[in-house]
Amino acid sequence: MSRLLYRIGHRAARHPWRTIGAWLVLAVFVVGLSGAVGRELEDDISVPGLDSQEAIDLLEAAGSSDAGLTAQLVVTPADASMTFFDDDAASAAARDELADLAADLAALPNVVSVADPAAALAAGPDETVAAGLVSPDGRVALVRAQYPGISEVGPGDLENLEELVADAGIDSALRVEVGSDLYFHFGDAGAGSELVGLVAAAVILLVAFGSLVAMGLPIGVALFGLALGTSSMALITYLVEIPSWAPELATMVGLGVGIDYALFLVTRHREHLAAGLGVEESAARAVATAGQAVVFAGGTVVVSILGLAVAGIPFVTAGGIAISTVVAVMVAASITLLPAFLGLAGGWIDRLGPPRARRSVRRDGPGHGWQRWGDHVSRHAPWYAVGVTALLLVSAAPVLALRLGFPDDGTLPESRTQRRAYDLVAEGFGPGVNGPFVIAVDISDDATVVEPLRDAIAADPGVAGVAEANVDTAAGVASFAAIPTTAPQDAATLETIDRLRADVFPAVLDGHDATAHVGGQTASFADVGERVKDRLALFVAAVVALSFVLLMVVFRSVLVPLKAAILNLLSIGAAYGVLVAVFQWEWGASLIGLEGPVPIVSFIPMFMFAIVFGLSMDYEVFLLSRVREHYLATGDNDAAVVRGLSSTARVITSAALIMVSVFAGFLLSEDPTTKMFGLGLATAIAVDATIVRTVLVPATMKLMGDANWWLPAWLDRLLPTLDLEGGPVGDGPVEDEPGSAAPRPAGEVAGAAPAGVSAPVATGAD
Repeated sequence: MSRLLYRIGHRAARHPWRTIGAWLVLAVFVVGLSGAVGRELEDDISVPGLDSQEAIDLLEAAGSSDAGLTAQLVVTPADASMTFFDDDAASAAARDELADLAADLAALPNVVSVADPAAALAAGPDETVAAGLVSPDGRVALVRAQYPGISEVGPGDLENLEELVADAGIDSALRVEVGSDLYFHFGDAGAGSELVGLVAAAVILLVAFGSLVAMGLPIGVALFGLALGTSSMALITYLVEIPSWAPELATMVGLGVGIDYALFLVTRHREHLAAGLGVEESAARAVATAGQAVVFAGGTVVVSILGLAVAGIPFVTAGGIAISTVVAVMVAASITLLPAFLGLAGGWIDRLGPPRARRSVRRDGPGHGWQRWGDHVSRHAPWYAVGVTALLLVSAAPVLALRLGFPDDGTLPESRTQRRAYDLVAEGFGPGVNGPFVIAVDISDDATVVEPLRDAIAADPGVAGVAEANVDTAAGVASFAAIPTTAPQDAATLETIDRLRADVFPAVLDGHDATAHVGGQTASFADVGERVKDRLALFVAAVVALSFVLLMVVFRSVLVPLKAAILNLLSIGAAYGVLVAVFQWEWGASLIGLEGPVPIVSFIPMFMFAIVFGLSMDYEVFLLSRVREHYLATGDNDAAVVRGLSSTARVITSAALIMVSVFAGFLLSEDPTTKMFGLGLATAIAVDATIVRTVLVPATMKLMGDANWWLPAWLDRLLPTLDLEGGPVGDGPVEDEPGSAAPRPAGEVAGAAPAGVSAPVATGAD
């Protein structure tokens, strides 16, 4: 691979305009095609095999409107002393406004039906309360609208709804808030979060490189790759439905890996320039060496994210495909577009920066900070190994209280109308109205089971009330809403769902052909969480096994990959623990803009594990390849660990700091799910690249000594040889022009390998 990458890098640096032109043509083609024929991203949360999905499928097959999306205007008099039940003129005017609002809502495109509380009020307060449209105290009224399924609505429907609410608030005696399924599918969580991470990354790169040119190249390449990758999602929808949240998560991951990969390559390029190589040769060797680690790390990220298919949740798999596409584009841009820019920059790569910040790139040697730190850790290895392991275990302990779910409108900030609507409904009607169940019954020509089933559900202690049933004997389907006594995110609500399925339904339907299912958003989210719980262990085992095999092939060792797998689990476990402490236990939640406890979004642990696993492999390879190089050259494990740490820690910590800055920038989003991704990924990377890579790895490798590199001879013969960081060492260009000479192949590291240790080609990560 080193020869191939060398040629790619050399040609890109020698013919920069050809390479840049090819990328621009590709970008114009993809962006243009996406704009012309690309499809809208859609949030289809259907998961085959779940009971809630069977409810939706049953209702959709019957053509029931209960299978569609809903919107709910929550209306209350602006005068706190007024109710809709009063007999005075002001209350009568408020009821008239309420009727007009319901009529305007019914007139919106795609609205199938509207439940009008004003019409019910004409029948008297008791009837209106019984219909569930006005609260018992007369202060809160609900105007419910039914929309068709997700495939028949779009962002324009949400815009129409918001415009209606805005107009209703002008010179009105009513206060109108809105809650809607449309927000979940088409709402904007807030843009601009990525800018904070970009600014922080620019500052870090400027400090690390001391040059505006060297700082600008990684950011420019990352932004270009991100634009191309996210634009392609509208075309990928022809193969698989991409969820609307995928671009935001892809932006988070794409910016981080894109800047990091470019950082490693630019750092290696500047080292070669400082050693006296020409620009083209330097860029080619940077791609041939550091570029291999980029390909390996990026490929690992792609494979691990695609492994999310193990979960059996289509929208999670689709999100993984979208993110993997962006990562793959970043890898391709790093090894082709970046060397073209390096060729154009020439000697200007170290210019245009603060004079005192510009300095020649050199390796950290004895007496320098990281060398001294490595010596210190080596001298106190037992204490650091035990202490840091204990710290990680304590940090991961909150995982035992992990509760998977989905944030609802009650977790949003009070500045959002959905949150205000949620609170008004809870105050007026009780918390369960915000998360009703939809009971779908396949009556199988036996409609006599509907009323007994409805009565049994109403008698359950976790159910506050049950609506009248809609029975379609022609379609063989009945449906009705059941209101739980507890809020959607309460554990008691999930217990109620389980009890209805396990106890209530069988008791009533035993001996009948009819079947019943619990649907609705609350039940759907609960079922997805259970599916993730069931598959998470299998997914983690598959990812850990993959990491073990890959690292065993790369480093020809059994203990090195075993240690890496354990440390990966510890660092990610610590990140999970932080999420539980902040989002569930509210430790420091106000510092990131949370106003209450939030359950951990069910698919976040899987996404985090897949992403962080790939990124941590990046740091692992860059560190351990240098350690192994020195060990093969000297046979001194202790010195090799210190030398490997001192020569890579600066670049690894700079790269990790950029990653953390990009991820932490998403904490500024108003959406709790986006905050969760940002905090989880930032914490995992910070832990992995600091206390794990610079403390726990060197401490444990010191303690294990030469056993680090033990590999049974029979296994060594079976494993393929992977030249991960070997690079061309010959002089002269690649075979690019007629008559040019190809470089000599990578040689082995000088020095005999210690007994029992296989010696592959040289490694040289930095």
